[in-house]
This record gives sequence, C-alpha cells and structure tokens, in this order.
Amino acid sequence: MSLPALDRLVPAHIQRFEPYYPSKPDHVLKRLYHVDTLHRLNNNENPLGPPAAVHRLVESFSPETVPVYPNGDCFDLRLQLAQKFSKDPDQFLVGNGSCEVISSVIKAFCEEGDNIITADKTFAVYEWVAEFSGIEARLIPLREGAFDPQAMLEAMDERTKILFVCNPNNPTGTYWDADTMKDFLERAGDGRIIVLDEAYFEYVDKADYPNGMELIRQHPNIIVFRTFSKMYALAAARIGYLCGSPEVVDIVRRTHIVYSVNTLAQMAAAAALEDDGPFIQATRRMVSEARSLLCSLFDELGLEYVANEGNYVMVRLPMPDTLMYRKLMTRGIMVRTMTGFRFPNWIRVSLVERPVMEVFCQAFTEALRES
Repeated sequence: MSLPALDRLVPAHIQRFEPYYPSKPDHVLKRLYHVDTLHRLNNNENPLGPPAAVHRLVESFSPETVPVYPNGDCFDLRLQLAQKFSKDPDQFLVGNGSCEVISSVIKAFCEEGDNIITADKTFAVYEWVAEFSGIEARLIPLREGAFDPQAMLEAMDERTKILFVCNPNNPTGTYWDADTMKDFLERAGDGRIIVLDEAYFEYVDKADYPNGMELIRQHPNIIVFRTFSKMYALAAARIGYLCGSPEVVDIVRRTHIVYSVNTLAQMAAAAALEDDGPFIQATRRMVSEARSLLCSLFDELGLEYVANEGNYVMVRLPMPDTLMYRKLMTRGIMVRTMTGFRFPNWIRVSLVERPVMEVFCQAFTEALRES
C-alpha cells in the first residue's frame, strides 16, 4: 500500500511547522560523549527536590493504586490550591505540565483568523501551540531584555484574543514590576485574555514583584500559570496549573483534557505544598550562591551575560553555542544552546549546588581556552 496523500490531508500551517526534537536520554548521551557522569544544567531543574514530604509519599506509594484511574479533574489538589491561595477550587485547572494548560487556553478562545501576542524571545510554547493550531503568533521584540508593554499594546487589533506575558521571563529573567503590570492591565482593558506565566514565581523575592493570583480579583480577564516542575522539582511528574476567575476558567474547562494528570503526580503536588516555606528558602539560597559564582567567573573572563530572576543565567560566547555544547558534553556538562531561542551564540545555564557549579566553571574555562 502507498502512503496517504499527505499534501492533501495535512493543513498548510502544519506542513510549515518545524517539529521539535528533544535531547536523547541521558544514558544515550553518556555513551555518545564517552562520559560516566552528566550534570544536567539545561532544563532549570531543582536538584534539591522534591521536598521531604514528596520523598515520603513516593516511598509509600502503593502498587494497588496503579490499576485505578486518577481523579479526572484533580479534585483534592484543587481543594488544596484553593486553600493555599484563598480562592474557590473551581478557579483552578490542573494539566499535564504547563504545556497542556497553554494549549487549553488557546483552544478555548482562538479560532482561525485570530492572533495572540507575546515576546519574540520567551518560552516558545505559546508561539508553537498557536502556530500549529492555525493561529497567528505576533512576536514583539524584547526591550532591554524585557517584555515591551507599549509595543504589545500597539500590536493588538480586533482579532487579538490572548496576550502572553512570561513574568519573570524565561530565558532573560527580567520581570515587570507592580507599577508596570498595573499600567499594562489597565491600558489593555478587559476585552482580551491576559496570561501571566509565573512558572518561576517562587524564585523571585523582590518587594516590587507583582503576584498574579492577587491581580485576578481586580482583573477577571487574567489567567495565571504556575508549575510544580521548577521550584518543587516535580519535572518528571509533569504537572502544572492555571488559575482565573470562575467564569473564564469555566470556558477553558470545556477544552481541557480530563484524566491527563496521573495519580502519583496529583498526590506529589499536594505533598509539595505542605510547609513549603523552608524548602523554597533553601532553594533560593542555593540559586543566589550559584548566580554569584557564575557572574564572578563571567566578569573575570570579560563575557557578556544576563543574570536576573529565576534559576538560570545566560552567557554570550566567542564561538558557536553548538560548539560549546559539544565541548562541555565531553566533560559531562549539559547546557541549553540558545540559537533556537533567537539568541545565537548564547547558552543558558541552570543554577544548582555549588560543587556542580564549580565543575561547570572549570569545564567552561577549559573549553574557552581551547578555542
């Protein structure tokens, strides 16, 4: 039998879309680069986690639970989130990672001919989901490394449905302060959905950093994204959530897949919220120390870098980022190349424990000297 007529079956916007290929599993990479140890500094994971309560949960997880379907709408976890943030459980939707809730929001509000607005150098999934859904993604250049509120407002038209603001921004770590956010929300009005992606919310300890959860009361067109993958170190569990006004969340719920979050992920997320203050503070201390170490190194080497909020920094290289990636991989260090994120010849480095950061510093310095 011959292949189906893909040119006829596949929509034009899908034919144009470039597939994303994730990196190979660690055991394959170790074999390819002939290393016994691989330090993962590419995905902004938290090596201190998960919190102790999650350790105890995973160790006691009963195999008898495995044949039973999970709760379809994460009922117990939504109750706990509602209690933590003083909201109604129906204001929350939980998904299989933040990517799923991004998709649900775009499906809920956008149709052919509509557009979304975000930055050109930010978390790429907003753009990807829009484009492979046949929705135009209008990408606004960063201004001094940050989202440009004026340019975003000027890009709106009558078909603009959603504006995505990553706050703090991945990968630059910049954020809108409370005054900037207030002005933007007032000028944007209530005719569009404003998504505040706060995936790195728990890493920011600044007095002028706005809390999206508090803004929902005054601006019911806001949807806030948060995740358990970053601070809470549940990346393997794939669990994120959104919060908004009941009326807006009810619309998103109509497009949201139920039963997509497994039982262990739901239970682990609930456990992670228990007495999370000390864990968050310990992680912030680790990140602060690692950031200081790398900034000192880059200053010494005379390299341009971006080190703001979040558990990552970026550094500009005097060589292709892919070449530095290969050099570091042969030394057991994995970083994120940034050409695909429209930062050619930059790498992003996750901030982890000091011993691993010291290994990175030595490997990075050696790789530079070889060039």
